[in-house]
Amino acid sequence: MSKSKHDWRENTHGKAVARNPERKPRFESSSGAEVEPLYAPEDLAEWNYHEKLGYPGEYPFTRGVQPTMYRGRLWTMRQYAGFGDAAESNRRYKFLLEQGQTGLSVAFDLPTQIGYDSDAPEAEGEVGKVGVAISSLADMEVLTDGIPLDKITTSMTINSTAPILLALYVAAAKQQGADLSKLGGTLQNDILKEYIARGTYIFPPRPSLRLITDVFAWCKDALPEFNTISISGYHMREAGCTAAQEIAFTYANAIEYVDAAIKAGLEFDAFGGRLAFFWACHSNFLEEVAKFRASRRIWAKLARDRWGSKDPRAQMERFHTQTGGATLTAQQPLTNVVRTTLQAMAAVLGGTQSLHTNSFDEALALPTEEAVELALRTQQVIAYETGVGDTIDPLAGSYVVEALTDRVEAEALAYIQRIDDLGGALAAIEAGFQQREIQDAAFRIQRQTESGERVVVGVNMFTSDDEIHPPTLRVDPAMGKRRAQELAALRARRDNEAVRTALDKIRTAAHTDENMMPLLVEAVEAYTTVGEICGVLREEWGEFHEVMTL
Repeated sequence: MSKSKHDWRENTHGKAVARNPERKPRFESSSGAEVEPLYAPEDLAEWNYHEKLGYPGEYPFTRGVQPTMYRGRLWTMRQYAGFGDAAESNRRYKFLLEQGQTGLSVAFDLPTQIGYDSDAPEAEGEVGKVGVAISSLADMEVLTDGIPLDKITTSMTINSTAPILLALYVAAAKQQGADLSKLGGTLQNDILKEYIARGTYIFPPRPSLRLITDVFAWCKDALPEFNTISISGYHMREAGCTAAQEIAFTYANAIEYVDAAIKAGLEFDAFGGRLAFFWACHSNFLEEVAKFRASRRIWAKLARDRWGSKDPRAQMERFHTQTGGATLTAQQPLTNVVRTTLQAMAAVLGGTQSLHTNSFDEALALPTEEAVELALRTQQVIAYETGVGDTIDPLAGSYVVEALTDRVEAEALAYIQRIDDLGGALAAIEAGFQQREIQDAAFRIQRQTESGERVVVGVNMFTSDDEIHPPTLRVDPAMGKRRAQELAALRARRDNEAVRTALDKIRTAAHTDENMMPLLVEAVEAYTTVGEICGVLREEWGEFHEVMTL
């Protein structure tokens, strides 16, 4: 009988492989690290439970940020949705809430994301296509009609124009009579990853960072329950980075934001508890569970050791998860139900606070109502039928899960140190470091897929010549024309002198240290549009057009 893992590997396992080789000569993680055939006590020889894990709700929060986790309250089921105009999206939100969704997540169309109104020439052909078109408070009023904003938390996936959309949301909540001190939700507001992987930036990085710290400072008193930023690894992961790179590049960006806020005079513990994170969950099940657990431990250490945090709330990493959009296939789309279910389960086993499950038809188009309902039902089955939330961190102590957690942590910390050595995230972005690393990782995965080394069911194996595609959602092609008419009517009936005054204040503040948020709220309450505000800031700050040499 083998006395150690080494003995087993050399004898029992080695002889078996000599007779019948394994399926592949080498099994790898997303980063290319070798996955061993077996993990055993030797892999955790120096492992200390209290140092590595601790208990739920206690430092380093590896096992979860809440003492009761899902035994006390299930994760928020927050399906990302938005298309067409505000009225159409409002109907979709109400449908989802009626089906048992517990929070809203707003997708905005491309013109809104990059600061153009629906009637701008640059918006032609894109109005309402990848999210809802929002140009003014009139749109936000319709979007939130009949939805009690003081009872429903809302996540808004918006970055360059995030402060303006937050101002619109606040103005709509005020009209509802909501207590702003209790208004809950999350603003993505993460501009640095746009320069790395997504591209919906407007202004140069430094004034963009100024807007982010303005949001931090204003919300500390005005919206104390609102998460002021959701620092996102999701889009970088979708662009091709590994699990460890996703954590590292996201936390490097977080370090840049935190340092900017501290430089602006804020104390970390005063705003650290309102930082949130946004991760992807891809298909390597055990590695993804390990990634989530490692991310909590790394953030706790950064908060305590880098910024001297003494408040446990500021050391807790709270995160939203979305299943992997890049893993969905247009071929055999119903197979995506299986992928999404397993990814959602990994996110739950990893301890997510909220979750979006992708719809099976999203590789083809925006999801239909039927597909969205099935995606929500996936979460509900996991929550109410599987029992995985009945005990906290159920995979803890698994040799492989703990070894993978340690490995992902070590890889991520090594990347963070490399970025520190380059001068921080902004300097590294300007040098193209993260972009090159993501491109290299994406190329390796693509090459493995094309060679068949990496199997994608229905794409390079188990394919079918007789595929049936489900009906897909189509946005009304006349949407842009109708929106232009609505905006013309808005500009005719509003107080345009109040609009000019508000825009003049924003123009002046662009060159001072005055916090922009009160001015933005004043402007949108006068029905100034997103495009008009961004137009002024474009004139004062310019646009970011640099093309990185990769």
